[in-house]
Amino acid sequence: MLHDILLIVLGLIVGLILGFVGARFVTKKYMQKNPPINEKMIEAMMSSMGRKPSQKQINQVMKQMNRYM
Repeated sequence: MLHDILLIVLGLIVGLILGFVGARFVTKKYMQKNPPINEKMIEAMMSSMGRKPSQKQINQVMKQMNRYM
């Protein structure tokens, strides 16, 4: 009886860990293929705020965004 409960709990824990790692891997791969924002979007956003960004500023923003992905 106790043995069965321990196996179920162990199976749930292993399943949760494998599911989390798998989902993280798939999401990371998808985000690298299809980034949610690109340089043109950053330029448009900064231009809408009333400033013309330089390429250096755009690269800095892209680098910051890629750091968190």
